[in-house]
Amino acid sequence: MENTTFVIATHNPNKVREFRRILEPMGISILTPSLTEAEETGTTFAENARIKADSACKETGLPSIADDSGLTVDALNGRPGVYSARYGGPQASDEDRVQMILQELKNVPDEQRGAAFVSAICCTFPNGDRLEVQGMCRGLISHAPAGEGGFGYDPIFLFGEKTFAQLSGEEKDAHSHRGEALRKFTVALQNYQNR
Repeated sequence: MENTTFVIATHNPNKVREFRRILEPMGISILTPSLTEAEETGTTFAENARIKADSACKETGLPSIADDSGLTVDALNGRPGVYSARYGGPQASDEDRVQMILQELKNVPDEQRGAAFVSAICCTFPNGDRLEVQGMCRGLISHAPAGEGGFGYDPIFLFGEKTFAQLSGEEKDAHSHRGEALRKFTVALQNYQNR
């Protein structure tokens, strides 16, 4: 793949780390300029990713990649969904949000604790072209947080016997929603460049 530079439209250093781990070995250089925060008014992950990528591309004049991702919990009718990062209000910390989910699922049995992490990625080019992909990883919500790694809801998202927060970065990338979406993105980008 030709060496290409992309802006990553996020203020989340944890997401930047995951993008770097997956994209840089493929010859994709990443810039993380200070960007105006785009207002996420979409009702789907894909719409919010598009809003953020379009805004970053317009602001920088460079191809821009944005991810909108979150947790959907079956027993909560898909909540927190697109509000994952804002669940519990703007003052809530990751730990507060984790405790909120655990509280809401307090009496829910194991077989009804299904959940999925979803990642929608959009890349907007200065010519107006877009590449859009989505990744998903299904798992269960644990009864208590476990693990020191990851971020957000990772400590309560069980994938097999471990939470995402108990996996190494490489293990998480191999199975996660964002890992899947970024692998799809690299294929879409190769196809786009080879048109």
